[in-house]
Amino acid sequence: MPKLIEVKPLENYRIWVKYSDGVEGVVDLSELVGKGVFAVWNDYREFQKVHIGPSGEISWSDDIDLCSDAIYLKVTGKKPEDLFPKLRELAIHHA
Repeated sequence: MPKLIEVKPLENYRIWVKYSDGVEGVVDLSELVGKGVFAVWNDYREFQKVHIGPSGEISWSDDIDLCSDAIYLKVTGKKPEDLFPKLRELAIHHA
């Protein structure tokens, strides 16, 4: 799985991400604003604190992070089995 190498906040609760394989794109996170732990984003300055966490996650604080692999799939439109062919094999064997 490619590693997240850069993340930047954009306007309207969007982030720009770049991965080690050259994939980059914009993801809209506005649907999360105000829900659960994301209520802190009601103060837009909190959203702007996005950074890469110690384990490669997309992070804002100790309480708020998103899986960079899931964001990669969203940016590329790929499914987990596209990146991990063994998942497809497992699904076939357990069907």
